[in-house]
Amino acid sequence: MTNSLQRLQALGQSVWFDNIRRGFIRSGELQRLVDLGVSGLTSNPSIFEKAITESSDYDWALLDLALAGNSATEIFESLAVEDIRDAADLLLPVYERTAGADGFASIEVSPLLANDTEGTVAEAQRLHATLQRPNVMIKVPATPAGIPAIRQLISDGINVNVTLIFSLDAYAEVREAYVSGLEELELAGGDPSHVSSVASFFVSRIDASVDGKLDQLIDSGIRELEGLMGKAAIANAKMAYRDFAQTFSNDRFAALATAGARVQRPLWASTSTKNPEYSDVLYVDELIGPNSVNTLPDVTLHAFLEHGQPENNHRP
Repeated sequence: MTNSLQRLQALGQSVWFDNIRRGFIRSGELQRLVDLGVSGLTSNPSIFEKAITESSDYDWALLDLALAGNSATEIFESLAVEDIRDAADLLLPVYERTAGADGFASIEVSPLLANDTEGTVAEAQRLHATLQRPNVMIKVPATPAGIPAIRQLISDGINVNVTLIFSLDAYAEVREAYVSGLEELELAGGDPSHVSSVASFFVSRIDASVDGKLDQLIDSGIRELEGLMGKAAIANAKMAYRDFAQTFSNDRFAALATAGARVQRPLWASTSTKNPEYSDVLYVDELIGPNSVNTLPDVTLHAFLEHGQPENNHRP
């Protein structure tokens, strides 16, 4: 009997796990989730901060690195790289079984580089060279400085998880950076089939912002706006999915696809509900579609395993 994650896979959507911790990898818990249907992992500095400060998993490694004279930045990167490498190794069978379509572990460049194109490219290239795993994605934010970095990294043949996408305008720039990067890679004699990318569209934070403004208007007496609560984020994501389908079905991308290029799948991130009045799987149920990814934190993942019904919410 299949579970809800496996049924999502059958509908064309991959589920990644939005969390990481050393003990979680080494205890076999991550492998258990992979066996249930999880096919990738995402991380960020906040997730690592929680893992390091709220567990004893890193205590001895921290001490050794500190006594060796490493800076705080060097210590963090050393810990993060080891965890991501271990996660990538665990996910490698998924990567191989899916011919490179899934099985990725993502690590983010420093947030301090969000406005530094050259610094972002250099750090992403260094992380790529340090990790030396085919199934690692480097997370780069969709900031004005991040967009040209994404194009450069794709043209270098580096897998990129584009993060912090909120608007359709920013998403258009992300898709253009990906396609242009692939064209440059092919022109230079590279193989587009060896590059993968996802575009991480943040969901629940849109509702958190819009709902707050709606609350103010409703409190002022405009009661008819109540029906719009909890709708903006899903509508925004669905329009993004429409744009994704248009970009990757046009003649320009078709030429790249002939050379083996993969579509840049939309990835729904920030999918835990912030409003307790909403379903705890709202941003999973409403965003099911082929050629997409949903990265879920612990609570949302286990909630969907428990009572997710993907067949009832599939949007082809």
